[in-house]
Amino acid sequence: MQVTVNSVATDVADDTTVATLVAERGGRHDRIAVARNGDVVPRSSWAATQLSPGDDVEVLAPTAGG
Repeated sequence: MQVTVNSVATDVADDTTVATLVAERGGRHDRIAVARNGDVVPRSSWAATQLSPGDDVEVLAPTAGG
């Protein structure tokens, strides 16, 4: 199925969860926030949050700056 991840159309397996998507993208899970269709997905819900075709997902990591 196709979802949008950080404004890029992305093909993922039909059974993909937020946790699976984050794991496949790499990075440190303790420093990532995820929003699905504009709503923040709590880390405790990542494994239970199934993606659906057309979902808009933002995977955000903090950046240093000043």
